[in-house]
Amino acid sequence: MEKKSQIDLFGAVALSGFALLLAFNQVVIKVTNDGLQPVFFAGVRSAGAVLCIWLWLRWRGIPLQFAKGTRAAGFAMGAIFAFEFLCLFVALDLTAVSRASVIFYSMPVWLAVMAHFIMPDDRVTPLKAAGLALALAGVAVAILTRSDETAGSFWGDLAAVGAAVGWAATAMLAKASSLRTVRPEIQLMWQVGVSAPILLLAAFFFGPFIRDLAPIHLAGLAFQIVVVVSAGFIFWLWLLSIYPASGVASFSFLSPVLAVGLGWLLLGEEVGPSLLLALCLVTAGIVLINRPVRSRKTSG
Repeated sequence: MEKKSQIDLFGAVALSGFALLLAFNQVVIKVTNDGLQPVFFAGVRSAGAVLCIWLWLRWRGIPLQFAKGTRAAGFAMGAIFAFEFLCLFVALDLTAVSRASVIFYSMPVWLAVMAHFIMPDDRVTPLKAAGLALALAGVAVAILTRSDETAGSFWGDLAAVGAAVGWAATAMLAKASSLRTVRPEIQLMWQVGVSAPILLLAAFFFGPFIRDLAPIHLAGLAFQIVVVVSAGFIFWLWLLSIYPASGVASFSFLSPVLAVGLGWLLLGEEVGPSLLLALCLVTAGIVLINRPVRSRKTSG
């Protein structure tokens, strides 16, 4: 597909579906962490995704080539990807899905800040600044208001912030570095290929690899490898290559809303007033950050 200047109907439906997948993904990680150590789980997921993406490339007849000019950016993207998911998997081990999701999906806030300094045509406007203030206030409310009922953890919340910043940095590299010229599959191969050994080595510092392993945890691992990383992330990177970064990021506001609902529905998590306030602030902030600027008509 040719590049689009704004989100069309197909893009809206695709990004909404991806938001639902990501929301359900938080529940899968939370459940699977009961059977596998989180960092080891993330490393095995990346290693398994390498095989799946390689098979996909072979099936499609796409050569696995890493151009010289993209190697530094590729290694950087893979290292940041490792940091992002180390933080996310640890966050979901320490805190509730609803809390981690509200904080993690503040990603457009950090992406907007990065874009302001890196991309000349994507500066922070007064409207975006108001959105940043609202979303950051929501993150602060989520972190500072914890209770036993909402399964809060300061370190888990902080890890979720780190994951959000890592996700934004990965998206920025995909749009603003030499990697913007390569296929989404190659971008993802950089991410999982570099992150797999980093995460597996880091796992030695986070305790035993196996916890109370059961078939449901193996199913969760397979779902992560095949559906979320191999198919889902390729699809997201493909959408990012077609639509504006801010437009793609704007749909991420759906994921925390859906994740809070799924955490309550599937895991029985309590959703208190402070978390709802944080969710509303973050959602409102993201909407303002990604609100399209109307071009002024010039009189002829």
